[in-house]
Amino acid sequence: YEQIELRILASRSGDEAMKETFREDGDIHTDAAARVYGIDPEDVTADQRRKAKEVNYGIPYGISPWGLAQRLRMPVDEAQTLIKQYQKSYSGVSRLLNDLVEEARDHGYARTLLGRRRYLPNIDSSNGNERSAAERVAVNMPIQGTQADMIKIAMNRVHERLSEEDWDAEMLLQVHDELVFELPPDEVEEVQTMVETEMRDALPLDDVPVVVDIGVGDHWLDAH
Repeated sequence: YEQIELRILASRSGDEAMKETFREDGDIHTDAAARVYGIDPEDVTADQRRKAKEVNYGIPYGISPWGLAQRLRMPVDEAQTLIKQYQKSYSGVSRLLNDLVEEARDHGYARTLLGRRRYLPNIDSSNGNERSAAERVAVNMPIQGTQADMIKIAMNRVHERLSEEDWDAEMLLQVHDELVFELPPDEVEEVQTMVETEMRDALPLDDVPVVVDIGVGDHWLDAH
């Protein structure tokens, strides 16, 4: 899956800026950098894109200014500014993250798009560290958990297709948002089409395309 957690975030939040980037097949990290730094996308530098990428993947999981500063090796106040600009640029995302914490506080659990739950007994803890940890899970689990649901559905469908259609191809393992297969060369084209279809259609997202990137090689490294 290509940037699937950010696509889920865009869909669930309804953030128009983020959805538009994915609908137009844009570079979400360059777009975030342009918005955060207030410049045109063509003026974004490699370093600015790198920083925006860290913010893109860190914000949905409750990263703090201190944590971002550590990752990017920058002053905490600069990291705080990046986070504030991101929240301003993607206001729909900010609202969703706040809503997810409040929902977890109201119900005592976080849940994926399909309703799978993770209970959070420490969401109202008087211990600040325990409460903060639970709040991070409250925003992380609905996004990362939805991605996990999606790929498990895809794996089941692919397994059924491989069994029913009598291919020699084998699904070896799942690595986060990726599936790894072993197959004879003469099956590559057909199996590639099948896998792409089943992964893409496993759990459609509202107004955001699901994109599957497939590589082929003599071994896993070559396939990347």
